[in-house]
Amino acid sequence: MKTYTAHTTGRVNRWTRFVGAMLTIALMLPSIAVSQSPSPVNLGRAGDFVILAKTGISSTGTTKITGDVGVSPIAATAITGFDLSRDALGTFSRSLLVTGKVYAFDYTAPTPSKMITAVGDMETAYTDAAGRLLPDYTELYAGNLTGQTLTPGLYNWSTGVLVSAGGVSISGTATDVWIFQIAGNLSLANGANVTLIGNAKASNIFWQVAGQVTIGTTAVMKGIILCKTLIAMNTGASMDARALAQTAVTLNGNAVTQPATPNAVENGRGPQTSALLQNYPNPFNPSTRIQYSLEKAAQVSLKIYNLLGQEVATLVNDRQEAGSYTVPFNSSEATLSLSSGVYFYRLEAESFVSVKKLVLMK
Repeated sequence: MKTYTAHTTGRVNRWTRFVGAMLTIALMLPSIAVSQSPSPVNLGRAGDFVILAKTGISSTGTTKITGDVGVSPIAATAITGFDLSRDALGTFSRSLLVTGKVYAFDYTAPTPSKMITAVGDMETAYTDAAGRLLPDYTELYAGNLTGQTLTPGLYNWSTGVLVSAGGVSISGTATDVWIFQIAGNLSLANGANVTLIGNAKASNIFWQVAGQVTIGTTAVMKGIILCKTLIAMNTGASMDARALAQTAVTLNGNAVTQPATPNAVENGRGPQTSALLQNYPNPFNPSTRIQYSLEKAAQVSLKIYNLLGQEVATLVNDRQEAGSYTVPFNSSEATLSLSSGVYFYRLEAESFVSVKKLVLMK
């Protein structure tokens, strides 16, 4: 009997130590991980525009724009160099420089309402991007990104950011997200290129800039620019991007094209693929948000599990249409009473299954 008790006790002790070690390692993971892809910034109706500004848009030289253009609350007279031609109803204009439509606040209804919503959503998106907490990288490379390769994550600089002629590369998958918080100016020098590696998408890259954005001569920009002031493009520069400015946008013989495959929440259009994003914030206390997108309608299950594989919460168990969804998760609900630690959330939508980690820190 004594021998059996000793052996049993030994096995229990070893198992306890093993579980304790696994919990310790799991709790350390967030601190040693390189980065976690943040949730994308929802542009709302601002995502309907390739160029959107509050005080004016000007063009000189031979400019070519693919996508819709708009200004508000300023009138159409603030759009210069486009030789605008109003449609019969007066709700929008056409221009030989624009493959798309041109809108202004003083056009015929329902355009004023459309523009108020778009500009409001632009400002909300800027505030969202600027307000993200717990950056993966702070003051990286002292703001000089020349020659660097940037992986997904949230980046923050208290000054300006420069990309010289050597360019910068952004590397990741089709569902990865980059948010760059820049307190100063963003400057792409003459000939500088933003290059995408792997399946990184311009529609998942967000440049939140408190100062001015300058795209140098023949430089190539990619991503969504959310700028508090002026976006200025020099001669021959091009963008696979959206230029969303809270003052003006100036063009000089440029090519501006909206991203070819918008992300699942950029402008409310249907997602190209199903995806489960990293929850935000993470770590969290007591609440966080989980975002996912469905390529097609499906029976959806979204559940939370602990490290032992035990289900602790069911967030979604229903049939949902194709689209993008945000689901809140609050650990302080009376039915949960969860302790600090590592948990997992699992999304199942027919053949699509994805699992990610979330960390509760009380």
